[in-house]
Amino acid sequence: MTPEAERTEAGGTEAPARTHFIREIVDEHNRNGRFGQRVHTRFPPEPNGYLHIGHAKSICLNFGLAQDYGGKCNLRFDDTNPIKEEVEYVNSIMEDVKWLGFDWEDRLFYASDYFDQLYEWAVKLIKDGKAYVDDLTAEQIREHRGTLTQPGKNSPFRNRSVEENLDLFERMKAGEFPDGSRVLRAKIDMASPNLNLRDPVLYRILHTEHHRTGDKWCIYPMYDYAHGQSDSIEGITHSICTLEFEDHRPLYDWFIQNIGIYAPQQIEFARLNITYTVLSKRKLIRLVKENHVRGWDDPRMPTISGMRRRGYTPEALRDFCDTIGVARNNNMVEIALLEYCVRQDLNKRAARVMGVLRPLKVVLTNYPEGQVDELDAVNNPEDAAMGTRKVPFSKVLYIEQEDFMENPPNKFYRLAPGREVRLRYGYFIKCESVVKDADGNITELHCTYDPATRGGDAPDGRKVKATIHWVSAAHAIDAEVRLYNHLLTEATPEDVEGKDFIDTINPQSLEVLTHCKIEPSVVGAAPGTRYQFERMGYFCVDPDSGADGLVFNRTVTLKDEWAKLQKNEAR
Repeated sequence: MTPEAERTEAGGTEAPARTHFIREIVDEHNRNGRFGQRVHTRFPPEPNGYLHIGHAKSICLNFGLAQDYGGKCNLRFDDTNPIKEEVEYVNSIMEDVKWLGFDWEDRLFYASDYFDQLYEWAVKLIKDGKAYVDDLTAEQIREHRGTLTQPGKNSPFRNRSVEENLDLFERMKAGEFPDGSRVLRAKIDMASPNLNLRDPVLYRILHTEHHRTGDKWCIYPMYDYAHGQSDSIEGITHSICTLEFEDHRPLYDWFIQNIGIYAPQQIEFARLNITYTVLSKRKLIRLVKENHVRGWDDPRMPTISGMRRRGYTPEALRDFCDTIGVARNNNMVEIALLEYCVRQDLNKRAARVMGVLRPLKVVLTNYPEGQVDELDAVNNPEDAAMGTRKVPFSKVLYIEQEDFMENPPNKFYRLAPGREVRLRYGYFIKCESVVKDADGNITELHCTYDPATRGGDAPDGRKVKATIHWVSAAHAIDAEVRLYNHLLTEATPEDVEGKDFIDTINPQSLEVLTHCKIEPSVVGAAPGTRYQFERMGYFCVDPDSGADGLVFNRTVTLKDEWAKLQKNEAR
């Protein structure tokens, strides 16, 4: 049990020190006894797509509140639209919630569990004269609804008798009418300033098989009708939604009050918005269906599965959600903050290895032919318990192409003709000559090494200004490395006037390097294994790895853009 839970069980009602306005509301409810000091939340995704980082914020908030107050959190699928829902999405959502570190225990529910009860409550509303069957088309209903400045118009079918409405609704359920021919609407107020109260639709006809109920139903409840009643059935205390549902709260309350059932409290918070990212499920579906990405788990996608494949950790995502907090008003979060949280977490847990992404061959002309040294390398300087490893060193090495310049500018301290550098964990080497092909391209470097400098400084006191990484050519593992950048070129693509967000897709969002050389300690690494390639960034073994070799995704660079942003703001 958490310390917060122990405090609650002992009679305490205050939230933990890191508070926000939702915790303050819960604290007030606990003080006044509204829910008998119970805290029971739910995470209610619709199974019509994969979860994204915005959902991660909601998962952490709902499950986190329950944990902190010693309460419960349900996982409930609001599966009221069989046209868009798939079992694949249900399975992916459960996997994501578990991966983030949360457990719904025995509280897995579906709105479809309540279809019979929802139907009975709809019949009650009809009998009470608060719902009617409407024959208007969807387009006509929109026309009758009015605008923000003009009231709506009553449907000509609004005053049907209770008997006629009951008969028609029963026949809708029996499958007598085609899709779209009739709906059941609540009878509220077509002149209400809140458009959601202008006789909203409760049920529509859909002759579509449901992934759980099969062909039992051909009428399905609308989300707004099913959501609050499902909360009530489950005894939810705090129904936490994103801000776009604020105008729906009067409707949420109207259904519960007019049916006469237990009333949870709906609370709205600002949804997550991140720069260079879209978090609209409709837009993410478009990216997948139009093949702009390689699927829902493409590492460029803001989906939880995409981030997992890219190498993000659940701890980093939870830390990010905790850092950004819970706000009442919408705002934009810099993607650099998310990357910072990932980088901070991986710095503590990722093993260090040396990997050369764009190899340049180096021949040590004075190194003994056939000799192999075993050099000691630290696995993670942040965690001594991770120990050390042996790295093979031989006559022919690979270094990064960018670590050599034939005609270096000022302040370039890495390898150049006649210059010495240190090899990480190894020796000083000095470039003696350059080999080029017929087109003038540099193909290899001939260098000498100083055997007296193994793992330390030169005995004569001479210094070098740069240390570079390397791998032994004879022992290197061939690998494909995928370098990911922002999927979009615009920080806020929705604000780009006259452009579809698809037009802002970054053509350089993925660069594939196929001739990379990695040290042999990575042999046999399982998909999902995370490393820091020294000086190059954090990388993760991709599931595409197999008999043909390892594939690595770059998770995040070593460059901390968040620190740079913070520094600029402080000026």
